[in-house]
Parts: sequence; structure tokens; C-alpha cells
Amino acid sequence: MFERFTVQARAAVVRAQREARDLGAAKVGTEHLLLAVLDPEAGLAYTVLHAAGVDRDRVREEVRRLSAPRQLGEDDAAALRAIGIDLDAVRARVEETFGEGALQPAEPERGRGFLRRRATGGRWFTPRAKKVLELSLREALHLGHRYIGSEHLLLGLVREGEGLAARILTGSGLTLDDLRARVLTELRDAA
Repeated sequence: MFERFTVQARAAVVRAQREARDLGAAKVGTEHLLLAVLDPEAGLAYTVLHAAGVDRDRVREEVRRLSAPRQLGEDDAAALRAIGIDLDAVRARVEETFGEGALQPAEPERGRGFLRRRATGGRWFTPRAKKVLELSLREALHLGHRYIGSEHLLLGLVREGEGLAARILTGSGLTLDDLRARVLTELRDAA
């Protein structure tokens, strides 16, 4: 499938991997693909998102906020104590069994770029991100295109509709149907 990707689309996938790494994610998710197409180098996808008022820095902050591991606080510990669970004892037992730091988020694996990850069968992508890549191919085929561009990646994100990227887009007041219509209009105007 990646052989059909334009230079811009391939660069977007590489940027998504970089975004995931920079944000400390173990895998590339839909949110990282969204950040990747929010780069001016992404071409038509960027044009559509920018015109719709989607700001890359705001999206990045929203990704950080929504994907930050939730730490159990004193209120959580009190609620657990009320039902007979001592959170500190649970933490101590986990670290005793699995080692110190076992409850800390894992460091993302480091790869050697797009080609290495591609050769591993996409294990570096979340199931939803893999679905977006598949849907981008379907969108291109549906439109009669022999290539997959950044616009198809955006259409795949829109069509997937349930990942963190879709939640961020709809949370900012956009509708996925409107974004799809904007992409299709840009494609018609460019033809």
C-alpha cells in the first residue's frame, strides 16, 4: 500500500511517527496522523484544516492533555480505602513483584525510520491508525485516484471517526461531514 503514497503522504507518516515519539507515545495513533497533516508541507490536508481554523499547536496541547496518563490522587486513594483497598499497599506489592518503577509508563521503542517500521507489518501503529491508513486507500480508490495523498489521509481520519483525532476535531466545533465536504471541494477545485 505504501508504494501508492505520494511524497507528501509518506512524509506525513514519518512526521506522525516523530510526533508520537516526541509526545512519548509507544505507538502512532490517529492523533499523531492528525498532527502530521497539520504541517504546511502536507499540502491539501493542511490547506483544508487550516481554512477550517484547526491550529496545530492547540491540537498538540489537546493531544497532550487527553493522552496524559492519569495519576491516582488522594481522592482516589480515599475512595479505594472506603472499600477496603490500600492504594499504597497495592503500589508496594506491584513494585515488589515486578520491580521498582513497574507502574511508570513504558518508554517508546526507538526504530530506524519509516522503512523499518513499514517492514514490521505496521506494529508501530495503533489499530485505529492502521484503520485510517486502510481507509485512506479506500478513499483514494473510491475517488478514482491511483495515489494516496495527504488529502486521503485526512479523509481516512474523518471516515474512521472515533479515534482521538476525530474527538479533537469534533471537540473544536467541527463536524466530520463538513471536513469531508471541504476536502472533496478542494479536490474538485484543484482538478
